[in-house]
Amino acid sequence: MLHVPYRGGAQAFTDLIGGQVQVYFAVLAGAVEFILTGKLRALGVTSATRSDALPEIPALSEFIPGYEASSFFGIGGPKGLPTEILSKLNREINAAVVDPKFKARLADLGGTPLVNSPDEFGTVVADETERWAKVVKFAELKPE
Repeated sequence: MLHVPYRGGAQAFTDLIGGQVQVYFAVLAGAVEFILTGKLRALGVTSATRSDALPEIPALSEFIPGYEASSFFGIGGPKGLPTEILSKLNREINAAVVDPKFKARLADLGGTPLVNSPDEFGTVVADETERWAKVVKFAELKPE
């Protein structure tokens, strides 16, 4: 395969649907509508398990045991954010994430809401940074 860098999903999807590229590792939220409407054919999902949004699409871990390459989104603030502001933001964001309407829309896009404390989210970020740093080092990747 030849890696073709894109600045974002819009042009990548255009080229994929138009046949200029043959495969694309996409964030599920951007791809699910194209898959459901038959414009794209999903070969697999890279999460540890199948997606509730596309339960018929296998997880790559079904073929490659232990494989997982998931993405996540979070909200951060500046270092030293006052505790009372951090606590209020965390409380309000977590309330929004579990709102039934929000959860339903997120599920439609293939997402799973996670409710974390700031410390728990910091651990997720640190763990993922360490995990992917090993991949970058092993593959001897360099910035381009």
